[in-house]
Amino acid sequence: METRREPGILWGALVGLCITPPLMALLFIGQVLAGLPFLPFDMFDWVGRNLPGPLVTFGIDTIVNTLISFGFGGTLDSAAKTSERTLAILMFLGIGIVASGLFFVLMNRIRRPQRDYIPGIVAGVITALPLMAMGFAVSLNTMTPIVRFAWLVLAFVGWGVALSWAYNSLNGADEKVKADAPAAATVAPLDRRRFLISLGGSAAAITVVGAGLAEFLKTSSTAQEAPLPRTPDTPGTAVAALKDGQGNALPNASDPLVAAPGTRLEYTPLADHYRIDILSSSLPEFDEATFKLNISGSVANEVSWTMDEIRAMPSRSDFITMSCISNRVGGSLISTTKWTGVSFQKILDILKPGASARALRITGADSFDEYVDLDLIRQDERIMLIYAFDDKPLPQRNGFPLRIHIPNHYGMKQPKWISKIEVVDELGDGYWVRRGWSREAIVRATSVIDTVAVNAIYEKDGKKFVPIGGMAWAGTRGIKEVQVKIDGSEWVTADLRTRMSDRAWNIWRYDWPYTAGIHTMMVRCIETDGTPQIEDVEDVRPDGATGLHMVQETV
Repeated sequence: METRREPGILWGALVGLCITPPLMALLFIGQVLAGLPFLPFDMFDWVGRNLPGPLVTFGIDTIVNTLISFGFGGTLDSAAKTSERTLAILMFLGIGIVASGLFFVLMNRIRRPQRDYIPGIVAGVITALPLMAMGFAVSLNTMTPIVRFAWLVLAFVGWGVALSWAYNSLNGADEKVKADAPAAATVAPLDRRRFLISLGGSAAAITVVGAGLAEFLKTSSTAQEAPLPRTPDTPGTAVAALKDGQGNALPNASDPLVAAPGTRLEYTPLADHYRIDILSSSLPEFDEATFKLNISGSVANEVSWTMDEIRAMPSRSDFITMSCISNRVGGSLISTTKWTGVSFQKILDILKPGASARALRITGADSFDEYVDLDLIRQDERIMLIYAFDDKPLPQRNGFPLRIHIPNHYGMKQPKWISKIEVVDELGDGYWVRRGWSREAIVRATSVIDTVAVNAIYEKDGKKFVPIGGMAWAGTRGIKEVQVKIDGSEWVTADLRTRMSDRAWNIWRYDWPYTAGIHTMMVRCIETDGTPQIEDVEDVRPDGATGLHMVQETV
């Protein structure tokens, strides 16, 4: 008598592990060659926007803490984005593995004829539909929906055919074993292992070749694009510290204080300006020639402005430091550049809000939204609709074509890629406020040690000194004093460079009398009105991190 040992859920899971990566490679090729959606990223974005707020922030904290523990604190924004995308791919892979395992279980029960691919096709479509629904709900893809739908269905049908083929092969006639011949019982597992190794090798080759080809085509297509400007000088040199991205002298160029070698650039190159947003997928794309900003709601005059019309309005430019509320003490999610835009006070003068109007509800193309109190705008002409960084149109990664700037507030209150503004009668909760973060998001004073320049020790009057330097910032409130403490000594006052504007950080320097050994160094700042920096340690959520930055250095 013969019995059939059917491949179970674990075999199905292994098959899913083999055939899902080629599906992702195919989707990636479609995105690169034709601008089609890459479903793993879109699905991940949907999950991030619909999970409960505490769970989302727990995930963010876990990612950030892991990156910091592995030494990625200096490139946290790019490393976090890479981590998000890795998680998206792993999540999609996990779905493929689970779906394949369940398919094998169901096939063992329904016992369809050999070489029947219909169940696999059905399984592919069933797996695709909820993922497509999630992706379509958040996708920024501009391709016609019917084309996107057809492409994804076709891709998953192919995945389903491969699934059926693998099941049929593992459940073939050569896998029958004699019930009365125990020695033959090892034949089926061995044949299945060989098949799975062959399948895995083929799938890996397809995945690597497909993804590599797509990445090559992607790189080639962008090779001719002008890179974002960088300041060519070595960080920490006097020349680099005195110029903007266009090579123009900074407003404080005449200040005699030279930053300690290794201090961050006072003016952040656009290529290095931090980027934090809610997107794992492609950035929003706008055609400037056809773009219009629509402002509607409780106003006497609704408007629909082109970019040329916005740029023709009276504008102002300011050197502005911006930080993410999730920036740790001493973190890298803070940058300074020149911002140009139109004061929202001038915009309100044109709109003429109604008597009941209370706030602007600003929505970005990434579905990020936030409310801005009209009274706050009336009190501060520096709240601006921004269209340029560093005297150039906003880079796509930083919010092209429009973003808002609200002085003294963290970036979580300031949408990018603005696509719509409504004047509303109620002041609601924005995207991150709904997820448990600060309603006000007022920046908290911070000071950082960037460098202990042990390679720049110099001698003066028979004594050796080690330059120490860094940054201090308290939003619009300004910095009165920066103090440094070495080991258990008293706090001593550092020298401050004049800041570039009332919204920019201060660069500081302290030349410490050299003493050999291992030393602990701390820094703190005092705001212009005498308010000291908060020394108690608080986490970033919900109001932003506090505490003193400390480094240990051997000199």
